[in-house]
Amino acid sequence: MTILGLPSELWFEAVMFGILLGCFYAAVSIGLSVSFGLLDVPNVAHPAVMIVGSYCTWALWDRGLDPIVAGVLLMPLFFVVGVLLYRFYHASFEKRGTEAGVRGLAFFFGVAFIIEVGLILIFGVDQRSVQAEYIGSSLELGEYRFPYRMLVAFGVALVLTFALTLYLSKTFTGRAIKAVAQDEAALRLMGANPVRIKQWAFGIATGVSALAGAMLIIVGPVEPAMDRVYIGRTFCVVVLAGLGSMTGTLAAGLILGIAESIVLMHPDLGASWAPAVAFSLLLIVLSVRPQGLFGR
Repeated sequence: MTILGLPSELWFEAVMFGILLGCFYAAVSIGLSVSFGLLDVPNVAHPAVMIVGSYCTWALWDRGLDPIVAGVLLMPLFFVVGVLLYRFYHASFEKRGTEAGVRGLAFFFGVAFIIEVGLILIFGVDQRSVQAEYIGSSLELGEYRFPYRMLVAFGVALVLTFALTLYLSKTFTGRAIKAVAQDEAALRLMGANPVRIKQWAFGIATGVSALAGAMLIIVGPVEPAMDRVYIGRTFCVVVLAGLGSMTGTLAAGLILGIAESIVLMHPDLGASWAPAVAFSLLLIVLSVRPQGLFGR
């Protein structure tokens, strides 16, 4: 028996693998959900920053650190880099007002290009990978096997989603982050500086990218140009979720992951069609529900 051209016995496996893949997509997209979804900053350099996190994780792993520990230790450093990057972006574009979005888009494309070239010059074009006890082994449940590296990404996505949702809803700074792109004047009346709130939030988004980069190199080898693979997927997840929704980012990641998994296992489609899934979902959502599934 086949359902939508896929044998029924493969559906459970496709859905389960899609859930793990979707949580991985959520983990690598949640930083963009903060910077683009909440701050309206067109940070197309997000996947490139994530690749930097992967290479930094590899460098620390090469010196004896576990990849997950390395990703966590890199977060404060990336937070500071994010704060400085936003300050430059604000002074150069947002402060001047007119056409900040278009010029900012060009700026972040330039940042992504510089990062890619810099990684090639420093590390070369060869792929880099890490090793750990949970990489290359699987959890066996009956006839099904679940890679531990994907289960790690699953756990990280849940922790990040829970932590950011709690922070944004229960703290004054978190609520200010959610409000800053909607009404800066009202935020000033509440005694908060919108610029400082934005640079703090952008620092959080960049810091999370370091851990996302660690997840990326745990899941598979990385190379300097890999940001091009994830730029469509991350923006798809954020737009599908509804700009700025943390729980929506997790749900959208699951939708994308399950859809891609089904396409990958479909006998008439396969891996060559997988990259088209994100853009197809993006077009459908923009035409039917532009504000996303959990849009603000």
